[in-house]
Amino acid sequence: MTTHTIDTTAIDTTAIDTTASDTAAAGTPASAASIAAAEAARTRLDFAKAAPKVFRAIIGFDAAAREGLDPALVELIQIRASHLNHCAYCLHMHTNDARKAGESEDRLHMVAVWREARHFFTEREQAALALTEAVTLVSDGGVPDEVYAQAAAHFDDAELAHVLALIMTINTWNRVALATGKVAGTDERR
Repeated sequence: MTTHTIDTTAIDTTAIDTTASDTAAAGTPASAASIAAAEAARTRLDFAKAAPKVFRAIIGFDAAAREGLDPALVELIQIRASHLNHCAYCLHMHTNDARKAGESEDRLHMVAVWREARHFFTEREQAALALTEAVTLVSDGGVPDEVYAQAAAHFDDAELAHVLALIMTINTWNRVALATGKVAGTDERR
């Protein structure tokens, strides 16, 4: 078994903290330099290199889960789960993907509060978002029958299975990103 230790005395976080506060104060997105500095400071393992078969299996699971689903719905599900899991890396990635796919800024801003802004989302999307919340937060009380029934009313069995698989996949990706210290603003797919 390999043990990974982090020598925090070797990491100079001054530049990162200053850049982050300057960015927040200015209200502008993080610069490429601040993202690079944050990525360089990351000292956790590279999951893809350390467990390539597992990483490829997750990629395969993700690809299979998406099959037959509307790409806009896929991104909404991934964005909502990433909100709930506090995964900035995945949230940044999937909001960018959604924009590239033509998603509106209004809808992207409303995903986190979709219950208060239902008119931005179809009933089908609302059912998927509710199911995403229930499955992602499963330890808070399981998946309520009414949430499952609402999703089942909007998706046939095959679609519902794919929606569930997608929710499971993004929750796995969120946990990989959080556990390995992925930095928002970097996208290792490219």
